[in-house]
Amino acid sequence: MIAPGRAKRPGAARAALEPPTQEELDSCPFCAGHEDRTPPQTLALPETGDWRVRVVPNLYPALEQQEVVVHSRRHVRSIDELEDEELALVAEAWRRRAAAERGYVHALINEGREAGASLPHSHSQLVWLPEALPTRARPRGEPFLERDGLTATCPWASRLPYEAVVAPAELVRRLHALEGPVPLNAWLEHDDRDWRLVLLPRLTILAGLELGAGIFVNTLPPEEAAERLAG
Repeated sequence: MIAPGRAKRPGAARAALEPPTQEELDSCPFCAGHEDRTPPQTLALPETGDWRVRVVPNLYPALEQQEVVVHSRRHVRSIDELEDEELALVAEAWRRRAAAERGYVHALINEGREAGASLPHSHSQLVWLPEALPTRARPRGEPFLERDGLTATCPWASRLPYEAVVAPAELVRRLHALEGPVPLNAWLEHDDRDWRLVLLPRLTILAGLELGAGIFVNTLPPEEAAERLAG
């Protein structure tokens, strides 16, 4: 459902994100120098010298095997703040850990407390599932960005504003330029045929209609979202 008027209802506005406090910086277990606050790492990249991306077991896993990929030594809150080399190392960490263990690896990002992140330092999760996720059809939609052989699209049946498929960091930067540092979820879908990265900004509070009936009320038509992101 597309209902732009829902964005104006009371309580729909998001609270402003404050800069990191000194307490946040001092207590962050993912910052360089705080390595003793996490379980022993399963991977660090590069393999020699100071690490830039680090993988550790999740202290509070939802499933039997779950790991955290720390995206940077620096205290950054979003993948849009990562350098290109850091993003490449994150992708390499996902690939290496998936190849090192048996099972289907579901890679995902929860960014911001409203999106399920328990810590603000930019990180992703690797979850080993007993079997692959069901294959999904390629989503139809509005392409708005093509680069290096990849196409980013706003699906025609977007669940929330600015939902996009194949989401490079450039897309997250464009989103933040439009809406500020919004919380978001992202996950990698892949099978024997192809792969896609789904970006789901949390610009709408999910309630009974979405969670119970599976009917998502989107306040921004996908063609308008594509036009704004193409900017």
